[in-house]
This record gives sequence, C-alpha cells and structure tokens, in this order.
Amino acid sequence: MADNAEQHENAKAKKARSTSKLKSSGGKAKASETTTKKPTTVLDKVVVAIRSLKSGPKGCSRAAIQKYLKTEFDYENANALRTALKKGVSNDILVQTGQSFRVAADPIPKGAFKEEEIQIEDVKVGKDGEPTACNGDAVTVMYRGTLATNGYMFDKAKSFTFVLGAGEVIKGWDLGVLGMKRGGTRKLVVPPKLGYGKRGCAPDIPGNSTLHFSITLREIESQH
Repeated sequence: MADNAEQHENAKAKKARSTSKLKSSGGKAKASETTTKKPTTVLDKVVVAIRSLKSGPKGCSRAAIQKYLKTEFDYENANALRTALKKGVSNDILVQTGQSFRVAADPIPKGAFKEEEIQIEDVKVGKDGEPTACNGDAVTVMYRGTLATNGYMFDKAKSFTFVLGAGEVIKGWDLGVLGMKRGGTRKLVVPPKLGYGKRGCAPDIPGNSTLHFSITLREIESQH
C-alpha cells in the first residue's frame, strides 16, 4: 500500500512538471509570435524610419530618412533608397508631398496642412484610347514656364523625361501632369508652395513666385 501511494504521488509530480513545461513552451511561442519582425528590404527600413522620426503631416524629408538609415541600419545606398521611395509611392505604401514622405496606412497627425490648389486647364485632350499618365510612369513632355508677375520665360524644353509622382520635379508638375493622355496639352498655374516656395530658384525664379506652364505630353512609359 505504501509503495502504491508513493508511485501515485510520483506520477502526479511528473504530470505537474510536464504541464508546467507545456505552459512555459506555449508562453515562449506566443512571445515569439508577437515580436516585431526586423526590416529586411530598403522599403521596410524606410517605413521604420518615417514612423520613428515622427515628423509633421507631410512626413519626413528624403535627407532625414537617409540620415536615419545610415545611423540606425548602417545603410547608405542613395540609389537604392531612391528606388525604394519610388516603389513605395507607386504601390501606395507611401504618400509623397514635395520632397517629404509619410506612410499611407498611418493616420495624418492633428493640424494637418491644407495644400494650396493648382489650376489646370486642358487646352487639348489626347485622343481616346491613348494611355493616361499614372504615378510611377516615366513621362516625356515638352514645356514652357513663365512667371505669373511679368511673363518672363525662365525655362523651356522640347523633350524632358521624369518619373511621375516620384518627387523628381516640383509638386505642381506631379499633380498637373497626372491623368494627362499622350498628345494632350495643359496649362498649369502653380502656387509657390507647389513650386519653389519662399526660396525660389536663383537666378530666374524669385521667392514666393506663382508659375505658369504650358505642358504637352509626348510619351508615356508605363512602369506597372
């Protein structure tokens, strides 16, 4: 009888230890599941940078993101960063305003800015069936730019190519060319905040200048 009682107690103790191990193992698995994954791609690191820097409603500047990647990830490939930002914007992961970027899924902070509007006039709409310019497309345009104050022509070109929505040009162009069809022509009135702002672009564009553009879309190379 004593031996049976001792065996019974030993069995209970063994079961208790086994149950304890299972609980401990389960707890570890759960903790592992909730651990935040380390960023692997450049775009992942950009998202971490933007969220960590906690800038204003427009997001973080390219320079601030680049500095963060160098400091926190020891990463400083400027070309790869530029490609990642383009990819993020074209895939609607990032939202770009001028040269600043924010994460599209994140709420806009209180006190968000109200962007000045651009005036767009379609002088000639491209033919039906022609492709439409979308963010991420490489577009080639012919343009002429003048100052609103005195009509001074500060720039023109018969052929200029840039990636739409990637921040390679002023914000007024990214907004004004979006949706154009090949062969179409638009007139744009670009306010200072969507152009060169308070600083202008010396020597031809003074600070706080409203700009007039005539833009003809010649070619679209889709990147999608």
